[in-house]
Amino acid sequence: MYWHLFNPKRVYDVFSFLLSVYLLLKKKERLFLLKPLSPIAFSQTIVRLGASFIKLAQVLATRADFFSAQYLDALKSLHDQLPPMSKAELNIVLSRAFPTMPFEAFNEGPIASASIGQVHEARLDEQKVAIKLRRLDIEKRVRADIRIISFFNRLFRPLFSHYTKNSIEAVIVEFSKMILQEVNMTTELHNLQKFATMYVRSGIRFPTPLEAYCSEDALVMSFEEGFRFDDKERLKKEKIDFRAIIGKLISFYTEQMLLRGYFHADPHPGNLLVTPKGELILLDFGMVKSIPNQTRIAIIELLKAANEKDYELYISASKRLGTVAYEAPVSELALLSERMFDIFGNENLSSESMQKLAFDVLNSTRDLPFKLPQEAIYILRVSAIIEGLGTTYIENFNGIKDILPILQDNIPKALGADEGILESIIKEFKSLPLTIHHVKSSIKQISDGELKVELSLSQLEWLKKELKAYLKPFLLGAILLLSALFTLTYDPSLKEVALILFTLGLARIIF
Repeated sequence: MYWHLFNPKRVYDVFSFLLSVYLLLKKKERLFLLKPLSPIAFSQTIVRLGASFIKLAQVLATRADFFSAQYLDALKSLHDQLPPMSKAELNIVLSRAFPTMPFEAFNEGPIASASIGQVHEARLDEQKVAIKLRRLDIEKRVRADIRIISFFNRLFRPLFSHYTKNSIEAVIVEFSKMILQEVNMTTELHNLQKFATMYVRSGIRFPTPLEAYCSEDALVMSFEEGFRFDDKERLKKEKIDFRAIIGKLISFYTEQMLLRGYFHADPHPGNLLVTPKGELILLDFGMVKSIPNQTRIAIIELLKAANEKDYELYISASKRLGTVAYEAPVSELALLSERMFDIFGNENLSSESMQKLAFDVLNSTRDLPFKLPQEAIYILRVSAIIEGLGTTYIENFNGIKDILPILQDNIPKALGADEGILESIIKEFKSLPLTIHHVKSSIKQISDGELKVELSLSQLEWLKKELKAYLKPFLLGAILLLSALFTLTYDPSLKEVALILFTLGLARIIF
């Protein structure tokens, strides 16, 4: 039934997409006679391939060192209106989600159509509601796509460096987990309910779900009205303060990512509405992520180091976050970081000049051991989207000069120091007995010779890579020696071949 998912045209499109990603990552113009797709053809191919590849491209596009400005511009269209389901598909999904139609009115024309689902307007007990329907058989399509992507990833893996292949693997693993959650409307319902409860005092509005009418195929919620965040003309007409709105968005994401560790990972313009009163409304909770506490602390350290212009500490914090490999040269990367901060902190540079200079610096780092761990994928994605939203309204807007000061102001709160001095002293005093107990335990372990040293995941990964590189020639040499022994045992007349294999094996081990 789903043979069309594997037809030659689709496989060719997948191959073209992944080949283009490879060439763009490697900054190569061609592989043999094959060239990457042009920005427009690249975007069109992704749309043709559907939900999985749209989501994957959106994740990859968080890295400006993956794609040039032309490709990033083309990929922006992936957030816009996509082709909706056919009438026949829509009817199947509706009958499955609502065996008995509960709505007095239902508008068959979607008001929004995205990669996973589409949104319709309806009336329920005189209330205007929004119904998000997942696309027909989207889960089966997604699972088939994951198998295709994994196959081609295994095919291309030998062409990448150690860190690049691990970063791509992390993207695919995280993407697979997230998109399989996103295709279930029940998961989105639970995300919305938890999010609304956790951020009830945030000053941001969220839709109210009507749980009794929700299912795996449909999410029914209150209809929220406002202007798209990027509708510059309408916001100007309503005399809404752009800076206040952006400041509110950044402050809200600071609370999500630094304080609570639970954040909405897809704040693109279609998911952000602004009311005539200047209120922010957040939509679409299919992509919600939790940040481990150690990652949250690493981000806080990163921001603190950036604000204090302590670039060596900035690189150390990046290592703890996992975006820079354990063995990366701190001094070299600190110098590169300083150059980037100088570029983006310069208010006299135009956005075009900033981008050109930044790409020049990034090109010089292509051989350095950068990584893209799973935890960082969506953090980088959100950061890139918010910075992009800021550039819609404020000339030369960027994270260093416009966002960093707001984040820095929130660091004390993120570290739990938002109470008064007296409250902080009381809290520290209460934790003193536990601290003393830990100190006594550590001293006892040292005296008994039982102190254990734990290695970080980054250090273990580095040791694994080094051991693999060290043992590789010995393993190859051993294989050659065994091959020589097998050849001689199998056919004594092949002793010359066996001698060559033995010599090569011995040479490989020694040299």
